[in-house]
Amino acid sequence: MVSNQLKEWVRIAKEKGASDLHLEGGSPVVLRVRGELVAQGEFLTPDSLQQMARDLLRPEQWQEFLHQHSFDFSETIGGVRCRFNVYHSLRGVCFAIRLLSSFQSNLRDCNLMPDLQRLIESRSGLVIISGPTGSGKSTTLAALIDEINARSRKHIITVESPIEYFFANKKSYIRQREVPTHTPNFEQALTDSMRENPDVLVISEMRTPEVMRLTLNAAETGHLVLATMHSATCAEALSRIAQSFAPEIQGAVRAQIADSLVGVVCQRLTYLPQFQLRIPQCEILTANTAAKATIRAGQFSQIQSVIQSGGEDGMYSFERYQKWIDSKRDWVKPSQATAAVVSSGGSGSVGAVGVGAMGSALEVPRGVPPALKKSPGVGGGAKPNEKPVDNRIEIGGAVDDLEELAKRISDEDE
Repeated sequence: MVSNQLKEWVRIAKEKGASDLHLEGGSPVVLRVRGELVAQGEFLTPDSLQQMARDLLRPEQWQEFLHQHSFDFSETIGGVRCRFNVYHSLRGVCFAIRLLSSFQSNLRDCNLMPDLQRLIESRSGLVIISGPTGSGKSTTLAALIDEINARSRKHIITVESPIEYFFANKKSYIRQREVPTHTPNFEQALTDSMRENPDVLVISEMRTPEVMRLTLNAAETGHLVLATMHSATCAEALSRIAQSFAPEIQGAVRAQIADSLVGVVCQRLTYLPQFQLRIPQCEILTANTAAKATIRAGQFSQIQSVIQSGGEDGMYSFERYQKWIDSKRDWVKPSQATAAVVSSGGSGSVGAVGVGAMGSALEVPRGVPPALKKSPGVGGGAKPNEKPVDNRIEIGGAVDDLEELAKRISDEDE
């Protein structure tokens, strides 16, 4: 159960343009606005936050939280999709809440360089999206997924913890699995996926050597794999993968990376005061001959030189990407982008489904993906006279205006 107090905090955070909301006993609510922390309101009590956590988590989730002292989940609060991390600190139960604003459904609307499209043109291989925490990796990953969804007939399987955004099938057929709701762990989900006939496999985060090993194997065996990880540069991302393994096999792992790599994007957010907009600034490495040889030799310190000299192959250093930012004027603000629209059965309200990282999302039970309308085939829409499962209406981009949307909702109610 979501408390009115939490709804009010999320509403204030959204109004102030905050990306994150931090709650801790003995402190005021803290918002992160344009990268800066801002205190807001009165001091919170540890008891109130503990009760809020108990109200939000199901009994089995609360027991897991007590065992692990932290728990991740996603929830829609007042029409805003939020990602929660509940954890213990010296002052009791704390919350770190990421506000996921309306998703823009392609690279352009996410204010990303169109050249990133090249990374998903390959039929197989590994694409890594990296960056520090809160740098917009999930946005970029989801934008790439939606580009594939809009252009190609692919079977896409995502493995996420937790599921942050819900995708509607366009040309592709997307299956989303959440750890631990639909599968016990990433390792099991990756093993299972090899028997599920995917064209594209999406890993929300590579955390352990075993997940990295299975990801590399999938990329080598004819699948396009998109994965995220934390790093400050492209070189650091590749080095972290290689050094996660025992020294005696790192040479073989480097060779595996070199053979399967399509590209690496490392990003950070920068603020454009003239547009009042935060946008990603990227470093882009593509797997040309020089990059593969450098990786195979383990000379990760030379990756920066490869990027500097790889402009013709679509590579960008942070400095070169900044020049593209400086020359661009047609930035897209979140309010300008079109989000998918869904009616949430019982409430009768109409909200936006996040398919990436910039908008409101459909409110659904924790850990349960929305019961979307069954399509007659991959990429096909439901027939007009078919009733949706669970009284939900999926609109996969075919509604051109609000009048048509209102008519469709009215038809379903009848």
